[in-house]
Amino acid sequence: MNPRRPLLSLGLDLDNLWSYMKIHGDAGWDLYPTYLEKFSSILLKVMARHRLRLTIFVVGQDAALRKNAEALGALASAGHEIGNHSFRHEPWFQLYTRAEIEDEISRAEESIQSATGRRPIGFRGPGYSLSPDTLRVLSTRGYLYDCSTLPTFLGPLARAYYFWNTRGMSESEREKRKNLYGSMRDGLRPLRPYAWSVDGRKLIELPVTTMPLFRVPFHMSYLLYLSRFSRAAALGYFRISLILCRLARITPSFLLHPLDFLGCDEVRELAFFPGMNVETQAKIDFVDEVLEGLTSAFEVVTLEEHARAVETSFEPTVRRLSQEWALG
Repeated sequence: MNPRRPLLSLGLDLDNLWSYMKIHGDAGWDLYPTYLEKFSSILLKVMARHRLRLTIFVVGQDAALRKNAEALGALASAGHEIGNHSFRHEPWFQLYTRAEIEDEISRAEESIQSATGRRPIGFRGPGYSLSPDTLRVLSTRGYLYDCSTLPTFLGPLARAYYFWNTRGMSESEREKRKNLYGSMRDGLRPLRPYAWSVDGRKLIELPVTTMPLFRVPFHMSYLLYLSRFSRAAALGYFRISLILCRLARITPSFLLHPLDFLGCDEVRELAFFPGMNVETQAKIDFVDEVLEGLTSAFEVVTLEEHARAVETSFEPTVRRLSQEWALG
């Protein structure tokens, strides 16, 4: 790493075709349709072109299926960090009991290690879901970091769009999703990395970075959505976000998803998802430009490297569950 340049960590939530269908309430998700082989090939080429390594948060259910073993193994063999994204990828994860959380995280760990040869030490909750019991389980299982917080005020707006775009869902299913994408109060969470104090142990928290002051997202999916209206405006918004991060001395954590690389020509089943009317090559061209912007201004690292830098380079702010969870 180059100590003269600020750090930026790059992470990707490996949400699969079936997980988007499940969240949307579509039939057939339980057959676990996948695009991982196709996506893995694209991601590896893009990352090699930019000479980057990133952290890939794998869903345990995907790792448990033999048909995905080659695609996941290729990502790990290329040197990318492998993280834990829960077993069933249910965004109402924060409603689980501690026993259910323990089962989800441990089953995902076992499946991921079997498929990739890597035991995860980082976790991101599906749909940015987090609870005190999740942090306790991660701490007792020896995790280095969590990265499940998204400090933005726009969660309720995203949830309203989701419900407006989802038809025929039962009341019980809607109830599960009532806290999807978080609350307005999530916008009050810190942007800088910090440490949770969990039963006397520290667990690093790396928030998904949003724009300082305004707390609006600027991760890749959001930029792609804006680019549908104006590519120049989307890239300008992105550059302003990075400038504000540098002025505020925030080391960003930048988020990617598979649908940032896959368009309507490759995944027709997800036509309902924002930005899926953009073709694959157009998305890849945009991603290339954004990654060039990141690498020109920052030392781009995995989330593990980011978390270890937080541990060793300064004493992070400590937040105690008993005192601080009022924000959750």
